[in-house]
Amino acid sequence: MAPPAEVKANGITASRSLDVLIVGAGFGGLYQLHYLRKMGYKCKVVDNAGELGGIWYWNCYPGARVDSDTPLYEYSIEGLYKDWTWSERFPSWPELRKYFQYVDKKLDLSKDVELNTSVESAEFDIKSSRWNITLGGGEMVDCKYFVLCTGFAAKHYVPNFKGMENYKGIMHHTAKYPQGGLELKGKKVCVIGTGASGVQTIQEVGPEVDHLTVLQRTPNLCLPMNQHKLDPAVEQRLKKEGDYEKVFKYRRETFGGFHFDFLERNGDEDTAEQKRELYEKLWSGGGFRFWLGTYKDLLFDKKVNDTAYEFWAEKTRARINDPRKRDILAPTLDKQPHTFGTKRPSLEQRYYEVYNQDNVDIYSLKENPIETFTEKGIKLKNGENLEFDVIILATGFDSVTGGLVQIDIKGVDGVSLADKWSKGTWTYLGMTTANFPNMYFLYGPQGPTAFANGPTIVELQGDWIIDAIDYCEKNNKKTMDATAQSEAGWTKHVAELCDITLFPGTDSWYMGANIPGKPRESLNYAGGIPRYVRESKEVAEKGYTGFNFDTPYNTQVKA
Repeated sequence: MAPPAEVKANGITASRSLDVLIVGAGFGGLYQLHYLRKMGYKCKVVDNAGELGGIWYWNCYPGARVDSDTPLYEYSIEGLYKDWTWSERFPSWPELRKYFQYVDKKLDLSKDVELNTSVESAEFDIKSSRWNITLGGGEMVDCKYFVLCTGFAAKHYVPNFKGMENYKGIMHHTAKYPQGGLELKGKKVCVIGTGASGVQTIQEVGPEVDHLTVLQRTPNLCLPMNQHKLDPAVEQRLKKEGDYEKVFKYRRETFGGFHFDFLERNGDEDTAEQKRELYEKLWSGGGFRFWLGTYKDLLFDKKVNDTAYEFWAEKTRARINDPRKRDILAPTLDKQPHTFGTKRPSLEQRYYEVYNQDNVDIYSLKENPIETFTEKGIKLKNGENLEFDVIILATGFDSVTGGLVQIDIKGVDGVSLADKWSKGTWTYLGMTTANFPNMYFLYGPQGPTAFANGPTIVELQGDWIIDAIDYCEKNNKKTMDATAQSEAGWTKHVAELCDITLFPGTDSWYMGANIPGKPRESLNYAGGIPRYVRESKEVAEKGYTGFNFDTPYNTQVKA
């Protein structure tokens, strides 16, 4: 189906021509590969990781594990669940890697995946209506369709701390943690940041290091994971009785793609005693139930939200012995760091108990900021010098958009995606953007991304993208491109959905507020998966309204 490689305008010959080039060998990219290849398209996946698994190649820091319950965090396709049984309710990174190896063997994926291969640049050729992609080694590939499955945490972020170059010890970001691990036993360790990777690292290394110092900017309103081992015999019975298939079906019908959903009542419909009873039930259930399985107005009504925060603070403060640490980690409502649930709560197993150890201390960076890194550690604003053997940077990501704009992608007018989105993100349906024809992305900006279980949404968006590509081929369309009007309408729609919630009141990576200079905006679709699927499906059923086909780009002048 792909035409033979030809000499480009710049004199470089593409070494290969493909129907589809897919970036990213995680859940999204491998799903695209499997089905597009099955439909007869010539496809390849490239990823700069050394193994399949997407983020689970990079997430190998101490204690890294997923925060979706079994069997949510797996494919629902091809009966893959039948011959795979997880050992834990919330699987760890080594087991997740084994799962991808299992999927690879079942679906024979590796033959069309090129690992340790990055995408340096991509440019749309208006004469051939194809994408010219330059890979890390300098090879050029051309393709008709360019599908980006880079995930929402593909670009790690390190704040510009003064004097970092002075530090002579070992220092790694959690996203770049050594694949072979580090020997931390008996070491003086510092963890900067208490997001998900920080929480998991802290609770894992606290018991084994000589001394652990945590430098926290904002408290994480962690929820109990309630982790436990799974009985293979029980899981096998559940599979035979159809429970797994019921979960896979139901997860497509809930707000966040989980097997629980918001209640069909508001918080003020219950008495204080009824609220308490519900909160206790959700708390004991573990996972994200206390966040996404509660009153339907919890993320809209501050008064209702405050009742949840007070319950969280009561439960959490009771686990922390030292009054100073207690106030840093779990402030009371009058000193609330942010509205509950407007930053992604991390799931923890023994996080707060670790701070009861004599060898673990915590500093609030808002009260006592980092002044500079030194040769042996870090100097705080109050003049205190802290010395460490190892510093672990759990400082997060340029989330949702970062993985896309770090690639030099130029559309029909020669403007890069990074420049187009420099003052604000523009997409149509959270899967396309105008002037970048035949380019699709999933689990990215203005989709349900950060509010959703990953495999749920990548399958749903994946199906839409696969169908769109197939529509173009069956109808002999050279290009499919969102209109400026449709992306403006979608961007407005996403903003309006967010503005009626409590999310805009909190500086978070949901709003792009964790990266200096990044536009503050809603990066995620807050309407829930059922509504999102309904709206995107309606576009397809009406012949892909909001898209232009076969636009004569050769009449346009490049910037």
